[in-house]
Amino acid sequence: MQNYDKIVLIDDDEITNYINEDLLQDLDLGAKIVVYEAAEEAIDDIRNDTEHLSTLILLDLKMPVFDGFDFLEDYNKIPASNRKNLRLVILTTSENPHDLQKLKDLGHKDVIIKPLSKDTLKQFF
Repeated sequence: MQNYDKIVLIDDDEITNYINEDLLQDLDLGAKIVVYEAAEEAIDDIRNDTEHLSTLILLDLKMPVFDGFDFLEDYNKIPASNRKNLRLVILTTSENPHDLQKLKDLGHKDVIIKPLSKDTLKQFF
């Protein structure tokens, strides 16, 4: 079973973040939960992180201005050695084959179709 020191939620929808944070707290995983409504702020913090904690990142794709794909492009530029403790999972409502193919092309295969649930999370712990 994988344990994470930190779980990062990135979604522009405040209510979705509230529900997902509540779900994660109910699971009592012992991880620090950090919530972002702006993907650009999240990638800046991840890029500049000096703690290198084992981290699960749950990323929404469809956000205004700086969306999940923009985040992924910047994320992929972070040196692999700085990403070794990170696990990125896409959390989206999109089942669009174009979006799913674009994710694969960017090297990201872990996808959860919303809503987030205890059962869907189990595969990442």
